[in-house]
Amino acid sequence: MAKKVSKNQRTNRGGAPQKQMAKIIVAAKKQNGEFEFRSRMVEADQVQDELKAAKAA
Repeated sequence: MAKKVSKNQRTNRGGAPQKQMAKIIVAAKKQNGEFEFRSRMVEADQVQDELKAAKAA
């Protein structure tokens, strides 16, 4: 007996190829002792370059 297919199932039905993204969160300490968090979404293959740039800033 075959399974019933749900019309509301969230699957990729052959749409456009999706990009792999990563979220980078960098913490920086301010002069008054508080921490500042900056977040950025980048493509997965550019993560190392963005981390190097964030550490330099």
